[in-house]
Amino acid sequence: MESNKPGLVTGKLYLIPTTLGDNAPLEVLPISIKRATENIDYYIAENEKTARRFIKKLSANKPQGDLHFEALNKFTELSEIPSYLNPCISGHDVGLLSEAGCPAIADPGANVVRIAHDKKIQVVPLVGPSSILLAMMASGMNGQNFAFNGYLPIDNVERRKIIKKFERLSRETGQSQIFIETPYRNDKLLAELIKVLQPSTGLCIAVDISLQTETIYTKSVQEWKKVNLDLHKRPSIFIIQA
Repeated sequence: MESNKPGLVTGKLYLIPTTLGDNAPLEVLPISIKRATENIDYYIAENEKTARRFIKKLSANKPQGDLHFEALNKFTELSEIPSYLNPCISGHDVGLLSEAGCPAIADPGANVVRIAHDKKIQVVPLVGPSSILLAMMASGMNGQNFAFNGYLPIDNVERRKIIKKFERLSRETGQSQIFIETPYRNDKLLAELIKVLQPSTGLCIAVDISLQTETIYTKSVQEWKKVNLDLHKRPSIFIIQA
């Protein structure tokens, strides 16, 4: 690894996946995640409290007082982020934790990763659950050509336009279209999808992935009209294919 100072080896940035819900970490995470948290004392996370809880579940004997955290959330200024990687420059490894799933995927951690590359810090992605990929795997839709589109617009008119756009794009290219919603608006989004999409369009809804309450169904929009599914405040992934 390239050194930034004579005789000093630069630390690495480890991208550490977390669970997708409140289940035992080692039920869904490989042992490499446990080893990483046991060896890393510097972390970047959205919420220090939940990050500490996650690390304690994985490594109960690790002294919490040794841990150092930098906050990465909607209040973080981009200008603050480069300093978060100073421990790497000093030879320490840093762990980037997501609140749920994989860092830098539908997650603000991408900014940290980009800056790490600029600073010639090695980035090490670790294996863990991604709700987006797990939903795609289980959907039966086109896994050769798909796009993740993030959140849909809140405005009703704009949301309907973008739903129709995704449906048209899927019909023309065969590309599966993936998107998410704030959990408390899931039921409203599902009602909108059923109203706006063509009856023959396929719709996969993946809920509570990796949890005991996991539900993943792919049906036509016409079939979904006959189903009563409660999505309120449940993490969900939506995929359409026309």
